[in-house]
Amino acid sequence: MTPAALAGASGVAMPALIDTALAQLRTVFGFEGFRPGQREILEAVLNGENVLAVMPTGSGKSLCYQLPALVRPGLTIVVSPLIALMRDQVAALRANGIEAGSLNSGNDPVEQARVRTALREGRLKLLYLAPEGLARPDLAEMLREQKIALLAIDEAHCVSQWGHDFRPDYLAVGALARGIGATQSIALTATADGPTQADIRAKLFDAPPRTFVRSFDRPNLYLAMQPKVNASRQLTDFLGLHGGESGIVYCLSRKRTETVAASLAASGYRALPYHAGMDSADRARNQDIFLREDGVVMVATVAFGLGIDKPDVRFVCHANLPASVEAYYQEIGRAGRDGLPADTLTLYGIEDMRLRRMQIEESDAPDERKRIERQRFNALLALCESPRCRRQTLLSYFGEESGLCGNCDLCRGAVQLRDGTVDAQKAMSAMVRTGERFGTEHIVQILVGNKTEAVERHGHDLLPTFGVGKDQDANAWRTTLRQIYAAGLIALDIERYGRWYLTDAGRLVLRGKERISLRVPEERRARREKRGQAALPAGSPADEALLADLKVLRRTLATEQKLPAYAIFPDRTLSEIAVRRPGSIGALGEIHGIGSVKLERYGPLFLEVVRRHGSRAVPDIRVAAG
Repeated sequence: MTPAALAGASGVAMPALIDTALAQLRTVFGFEGFRPGQREILEAVLNGENVLAVMPTGSGKSLCYQLPALVRPGLTIVVSPLIALMRDQVAALRANGIEAGSLNSGNDPVEQARVRTALREGRLKLLYLAPEGLARPDLAEMLREQKIALLAIDEAHCVSQWGHDFRPDYLAVGALARGIGATQSIALTATADGPTQADIRAKLFDAPPRTFVRSFDRPNLYLAMQPKVNASRQLTDFLGLHGGESGIVYCLSRKRTETVAASLAASGYRALPYHAGMDSADRARNQDIFLREDGVVMVATVAFGLGIDKPDVRFVCHANLPASVEAYYQEIGRAGRDGLPADTLTLYGIEDMRLRRMQIEESDAPDERKRIERQRFNALLALCESPRCRRQTLLSYFGEESGLCGNCDLCRGAVQLRDGTVDAQKAMSAMVRTGERFGTEHIVQILVGNKTEAVERHGHDLLPTFGVGKDQDANAWRTTLRQIYAAGLIALDIERYGRWYLTDAGRLVLRGKERISLRVPEERRARREKRGQAALPAGSPADEALLADLKVLRRTLATEQKLPAYAIFPDRTLSEIAVRRPGSIGALGEIHGIGSVKLERYGPLFLEVVRRHGSRAVPDIRVAAG
């Protein structure tokens, strides 16, 4: 059956299907209306078109295939890279009364049998599979007997060797889909630059799909980056703003992950490690705890996070520099998926830069791939040392223009620029006079005039540049080196112990033919206000005692039913209940995120908690968004 024929297979015109989809959005999911960009994508899917959708995390990508599955006949197959993601999405759908399932190695025999029976009987609306699942002959034969309405490829950037999460199994998805008779596809991702989008179109579609690229902006995320001064103190200061909240701390290595998790646990945080070197059972257990419980800090390498569908992550901290702007964007995007405010912080230092450069140069990638990876990393350094609004710099990388955001450290901190030419010349002169053979700490000690053993041994205390920068401390000079490195004036020779040497651009500045602006060093600012809290209407604060009791009930139900807590109700829903304190089932049904099945299943239990605290009638403050 052709996609066009499939669109009308139900005998209902597409405009009527959109109306039906909107009705399902309200009654099943409890959302009042479409989010920006959803309607256009849904119209294309319901019209039988193949679609590539690039949408930011938290913008409602999954509804772009879940709603068509509800309003059209046939089976929707969802290709997903992680068993944990499949399991949690299936749990959330079934909690809303939708017949969904997954077939994977993580299922017990009872669940496998349930899904296969529902599939054979034609009752299943959504089937989640790993890409390698499509390749299994027995399953492929079973699927060929089904009426497949749509194939949805989640995390579609995994198909691209230019992407940061390349997975070879994704390369076969397009051919396998055709082999089971899937005639319409939608590929979805939150992160795909131009080359990655082109790769997705070429490898997953026979003909160019209808492409939708939505704004990459996540205005609810506070963006901050800090050079490392005392990394442990900076991390604990940041986490101190988020007591009792769920979040992720990303580390560069497995050893660092274990060390940071142990340190945070000793400080009273419920911090768990996650990395690829752990026993698979321990790794799965820690992930389950993070997904199902409140107030857990996951300390992880980048092995954790792809497809994590936990909406109430209130913060993401990078204890080490990410690999690229795309990786940074994808990783901070795991915070604030519920649309509520969330906090991000990235710590970076010269050693991070050196290690990332080494990873690129020592990889087995072809020269062209290395060239692109260098460019991407340079863009990340520019973001770290940017003198202007973080969000402007980030969005410009993805080809978007924006005004000052007012929700990043640079906008809030009023960072000023100064003419840094003389300081840059002092630093580069010290490098040249020492033969461009030394690394950061040696150069810094020369500039501040510190007679270390190494400085005296090499006779560098006799150089004209010795002590030329003693008007500033060592940390100020480290900051200057990071900025001129990010500006491309100096480079690191990774193969020769991290020595600094000048680039052509640096020599122009050293000779006075070009000038360079640097950021004015920031004084340590007062402790920031706590971020990541639910934005509630003025004059209608949430009752904290009521909210705490609602969370206790949610946790109890989630534990009994072996569901993630957010699959019962997300934080946003509980916060609104705590503000409005509904006194009846009808009033509770007006709360964001409460569909008809959940209202019937959980409504009386949550109403009883509200009644114990005393209900009240307040003006409707419901946000109309899905």
